[in-house]
Amino acid sequence: MRAGLRLRLLLLLGSLLLVAFVPLFFAVATYTSLTLQKLRESHARSLGRTIAGHVATVGLGRSSEELMPLVRSQLGAEGLEAIGVYGTDGAALVRVGEPSAVDALPRSARPNKEGIADVTTSHGRALAVLVPRGPGAVVAIVRTDDDASHTAPLLRLLALYTALVALALLTATYFALTRLIVRPLDGLAHSAERVASGARHLAVPKTAVRELSELGQSLNTMTARLLSEEDKLRAKVDEVEHATQKLRETQEQLVRSERLASVGRLAAGLAHEIGNPIAALMGLEDLLLAGGLEPDMERDFLQRMRRETERIHRILRDLLAFARPSTAGVDSRQPGDVEAAVHDTAALVMPHPALHGVDLALDVHGDLPRVTLSREQLVQVLLNLVLNAADAAGSGGHIRIEASRSAQGVELCVSDDGPGVAEIVRERLFEPFVTTKETGKGTGLGLAVCRGLVEAAGGTIELDLEHSRGARFVVELPDARVTASDAPLG
Repeated sequence: MRAGLRLRLLLLLGSLLLVAFVPLFFAVATYTSLTLQKLRESHARSLGRTIAGHVATVGLGRSSEELMPLVRSQLGAEGLEAIGVYGTDGAALVRVGEPSAVDALPRSARPNKEGIADVTTSHGRALAVLVPRGPGAVVAIVRTDDDASHTAPLLRLLALYTALVALALLTATYFALTRLIVRPLDGLAHSAERVASGARHLAVPKTAVRELSELGQSLNTMTARLLSEEDKLRAKVDEVEHATQKLRETQEQLVRSERLASVGRLAAGLAHEIGNPIAALMGLEDLLLAGGLEPDMERDFLQRMRRETERIHRILRDLLAFARPSTAGVDSRQPGDVEAAVHDTAALVMPHPALHGVDLALDVHGDLPRVTLSREQLVQVLLNLVLNAADAAGSGGHIRIEASRSAQGVELCVSDDGPGVAEIVRERLFEPFVTTKETGKGTGLGLAVCRGLVEAAGGTIELDLEHSRGARFVVELPDARVTASDAPLG
């Protein structure tokens, strides 16, 4: 969890206080210690001079035994621990005091000039002060208290004062931050959450801080603008949904209309294709029923009726193949060999009368993958396309069958150098009963059946509109191995 603004500012302020007060504390402690040391030295000198002067004045002309009581009477006054009186030769005349302090007195002292030195006794640190006394000298050991005993109370007082000032400053800062910054920011955050939850107005909390007040006003303006843009967007979305609904309804109407139109075209084509042979059958039947015909003529009429019946049967069979392309051949799930299907087709059409005088060329690449259309269905599709091309090219024409690899699997192309497909029928070329052949020469179901077979196998069949000389049909069939690997397991 990340620290908030208030805590971060308090930590920063606390760090600044540490940086400011800690060096100040040590500076005051050092200055106090040095000042007390100078005061001790000054006090020791003054005390030593006083005692040395008193001893020199009172003990003038007295012997060592007579000086002993006088010197002893001075001990204990203002921290005096030991006194030593020295003669003109520097030898000690009298040395009295605490044993550890007496040991700190020098064995001899020359009365040259005043001096001071640090010594250590059983009570701690002390100062040895040497003061000339007439022809001799006096050395006094003056006890001094430890620095800590004098400075510790002052330093504790300073530390307490510093801590109280820092605590008061941090507390005041905490409340100031809470009142002036954190609370207004929390109010803005709660207002923004309410707007995000669906409120239509941003309640800006009042604050005395100019920057936060300006921020609140800016957020209020931004929120109002965003809400306005949201209303506009909602209106646009409603318009788009309304338009989409209208388009969906229109599309459904168009689909129904197209279905009806397709049914009408199918019915019209079926009536046209079947009506002519039925009319011929009825006329021939009337002639037979009227009687009086020669046997040869009757046989000829029966043969004609047979041909018209076969014509009707062929139309119905093609219509069923168009309606159920997946069952038009054997099992369509068996992968088909494109190369073998092309050669089978060539072998079937070469004896056909329609290909007399027509040049058929094959261009089949080796190592083609098997496709999702069975071999028999491939032959059916190629046979339809080649026979249509032969009818269009006529005697002396050229037909070319090409098979090559493509991005999805295999591309099959059947092209001719005939007159091509008229623009008027290009858009409806694959619809049932659409044909450019003369009446009786085609049912108009061949290309529709081809499209059904190819699309049922996951492929596409199209007329190449960029082919300028004749017609060129392109069939794209997927690789059976890729399709099988993409199929779901189970």
